[in-house]
Amino acid sequence: MRARAFGLRTRLVLAFLVVAAVSAGTTAALTYREARNALLETAQDTAVSSFREQVQQTGWRLPVGEEGMELVLRDIARRGKPHPWVVFAEYGSMRVSSGENPVSTVITPGLRRAARANPNGSFERVVKDGVPYLTIAMPTVFRTGPDTLLPSGLVVYAVMRMTDEQINIDAMLMAARDGALPGLVIALVPGLFAARSVLRPVRELRRAAQSMGSGQLDTRIPVRGSDELADLARTFNETAGKLELSVAELREAEARARRFASDVSHELRTPLAGMLAVTEVLDEDADRLDADTARAVRLVSAETGKLAVLVEDLMEISRFDARAAELNADEVDVAETIAKSLANRHWTDGRVRAELPDGIRARLDPRRFDLVIANLVGNALRHGGTPVTVRLRVETRSPGTPVLVTEVVDSGPGIRPEVLPHIFDRFYKADAARTRSAGSGLGLAITLENVRLHGGTIRAGNLPEGGAVFTVEIPLYAEEAGE
Repeated sequence: MRARAFGLRTRLVLAFLVVAAVSAGTTAALTYREARNALLETAQDTAVSSFREQVQQTGWRLPVGEEGMELVLRDIARRGKPHPWVVFAEYGSMRVSSGENPVSTVITPGLRRAARANPNGSFERVVKDGVPYLTIAMPTVFRTGPDTLLPSGLVVYAVMRMTDEQINIDAMLMAARDGALPGLVIALVPGLFAARSVLRPVRELRRAAQSMGSGQLDTRIPVRGSDELADLARTFNETAGKLELSVAELREAEARARRFASDVSHELRTPLAGMLAVTEVLDEDADRLDADTARAVRLVSAETGKLAVLVEDLMEISRFDARAAELNADEVDVAETIAKSLANRHWTDGRVRAELPDGIRARLDPRRFDLVIANLVGNALRHGGTPVTVRLRVETRSPGTPVLVTEVVDSGPGIRPEVLPHIFDRFYKADAARTRSAGSGLGLAITLENVRLHGGTIRAGNLPEGGAVFTVEIPLYAEEAGE
């Protein structure tokens, strides 16, 4: 069985892995987000509450001067939680810090505006040059009443690096990623199992369909469970049962029809032989009879001849239907065989032309090949126009197989397009209004069966310049290949 790159198994496993990956990724993302937020909020809340407490517990003296402010800010910075702070103070135009630079590049204008608007302080997370910071702004106030706060104009800022939190967050991200990959590998196992459980009934269905296609109509598949696949199996078995019954009835009817045609044809041969003998005698004496009697005798003789041909054709076609026809092949000179066939029927006058190159030999059944040529040429003379040309040649088909090609071409109007698909049907009449024909209506059908018996093909068509053409192609076997 040819492997398929994207067969049903592959698609099922991929779909299962995609669902598992989406589920694992979604779960990991949500877990990561919640853990990250919890980690950052814990560090943030600790720092904000600790800084607020430090600012509120510090006794600020107004007006604020730079003398001693740096020591106060360093004292606050030393008590920073959960990580050390760098503390900045802004009062009017005064800028003081516990670090080396009096002004921080991390504190944003937005945080300064929020500090002036909110006496309870504000904070902001900032990333500067790839380093995360927590910036806290805490204005100092004076309480002038139970619910009244008066800002002093002094704003204290704390800047804390959150490098440890970022390291922890990165570690969580790595853990989520590393944990997802083994999860996908583990998910592959149930994916393969699920694909196998789904594909097993599908394979059984395919094998059963192939078996039925080869003629084993009693094929059935086991039904397991009560799911959709089990319903499909039951439906297949029911359909197969009905098909087996229908085919059996059709075969029986076909066999009866074949036996009927064969029996009728066989029973008619003996009386027809006697009738033909009588009509031959009557034909000889027809000239001595009166005109009406002579016409009647000749009509009976002609119709008896047609009936005899029809009976012989029915016998022949019944042998094909019963697969009792045999091919008695022999190596023959094809050009000589065709010339004899034309001469035996007195088609050597100007009505039939032959283009038969010498030296072409093939393994054929001489009697059946003679019938093929006779039926095609006779059909061309009856329904086409003279002259009729018989051509013979050898062509090579892929992969290098030589083929014997025989063409019969007439000079008539050709075959109508609606007739071409039915030209080899039994008893088919191109003209529906024509109830009588010169032949039995089985000639081309018998020709088709004889060509098939040789392993060849036959086709009908029209030439561009007019006229019908019948082309017979039969595999050409050399003498040594046939021995």
